Amino acid sequence: MMKVTKAIFPVAGLGTRFLPATKATPKEMMPIVDKPLIQHAVEEALAAGITEFIFITSSSKRAIEDHFDSNFELEANLFERGKHEQLALVQGILPPTVSCAYIRQKSPQGLGHAVLCAKQLLSSEPFAVVLADDLIDGGKESCLQQMMTVFEQTQASVIAVEKILPSDSKKYGIVDIASNTQPVAKIAGIVEKPEPANAPSNFGVVGRYILTPAIFNMLEQTSEGSGGEIQLTDAIAKLLKKEPIMALKFHGKRYDCGSKLGYLEATIAYALKHPEVAKDFQLLLRDFVECMA
Repeated sequence: MMKVTKAIFPVAGLGTRFLPATKATPKEMMPIVDKPLIQHAVEEALAAGITEFIFITSSSKRAIEDHFDSNFELEANLFERGKHEQLALVQGILPPTVSCAYIRQKSPQGLGHAVLCAKQLLSSEPFAVVLADDLIDGGKESCLQQMMTVFEQTQASVIAVEKILPSDSKKYGIVDIASNTQPVAKIAGIVEKPEPANAPSNFGVVGRYILTPAIFNMLEQTSEGSGGEIQLTDAIAKLLKKEPIMALKFHGKRYDCGSKLGYLEATIAYALKHPEVAKDFQLLLRDFVECMA
């Protein structure tokens, strides 16, 4: 039985929707209260049993590598000043039992190309793909943990999906699924960003995948698609002709942190349950709403 222990984090995007904030700072390092988006994504993968992390990065994303590395000067300073709680936070970002690899994507050529960049590290085993832009609060069981359960039961690729507004179909890969009632369904087809009239369903793909290594052959056969990029969705459509792929309607709340409004929504939601600031923030938010009334 195949197990998933590796995950790809595509982080080479330019983050143009958040300029000028992302001119010198990776969008994945933008904080939700006090924790960057990429750390939320990594923690979800850790909880799902991932032990090897592969970041597809670029020359402007060095801050991500530094975030997951040791900072001896900072740690020594915190230790000398007796700030043991902050020291534990810094040292506990990643457990010592996991490993990280960083692969440069020379130019942004789409999600499919980003995944293909990791082929030399993943050519013979299944793996996860986690997009930090999609912050998913799964509660007691994260989205990726739910997907792992499905993979262990089916040994087939698994894609996380959620119901979207029909008018938003041009923003998503859309799946054609046999059952609209069960949380797990076999995918009959998938298409990238169709017009609403051509969408096979109202279930859109979100940024969580578990894929078998056969996807690499499909990616190598995939030409440029929507936006002039190599689309992972197009390769998945090819893979469907070779082997089954499952869709999971996961339990949880997704925040689209690739958009300003989704990022603000996530910040509010996570602040309201943050142990340090939740109570005061709730009062602050209430006062703000009353002033707006």
